Amino acid sequence: MFYRPSDGHGLEHNPFNAIVAPRPIGWISSRGNSGINNIAPYSFFNAVAYVPPQVMFASTGQKPDREFSKDSTDNIRETGVFCVNVVENAMSDQMNKTSGNFEGNISEFEFANIEESECETIACRRVAKAPANLECRMTKIVKIEGKTNYVVFGEVVGVHLRDDCITNGYFDVLKFTPLARLGYFDYCKVTDLFNMKRPE
Repeated sequence: MFYRPSDGHGLEHNPFNAIVAPRPIGWISSRGNSGINNIAPYSFFNAVAYVPPQVMFASTGQKPDREFSKDSTDNIRETGVFCVNVVENAMSDQMNKTSGNFEGNISEFEFANIEESECETIACRRVAKAPANLECRMTKIVKIEGKTNYVVFGEVVGVHLRDDCITNGYFDVLKFTPLARLGYFDYCKVTDLFNMKRPE
């Protein structure tokens, strides 16, 4: 099968996000000038550089009550900071609850009953019991092709690691079972790993 996206795929469901999978989930928390603490999951997310450590996520829609994009991107544009909260399988239900289309005056932290803590280096809340949190200062927001597609880049300025996730000096993903996004309404969890060294 071959198709041009501009012509349509002819399938019952769009296969694109099932092709690029699994994808890590950026559970992005932010706080706008209103003071409301927001958190929402983004599966167009990844780390993009080591030194300085940097991450990105893409927002691909617009809420009717927002001029720019969604709560997360609008908050970050206002304050210049955000936090990435790593999603473990045990928090899948709470993460999913925060994916709804809520009014801007509602805190998803409260709606999903998520224990929260204040970040150390930025004015933002984080998921207190997440395996890891990355406190970020926004470096740029880039408009890409498409009416409401924006990519947010941030430099990581603070890192929280849950103590029970550290084994012999390694951040041990098998201690918390990371959750990843597949296509459609599908997810997967990391339960096995193997090691391959690069050739000399």
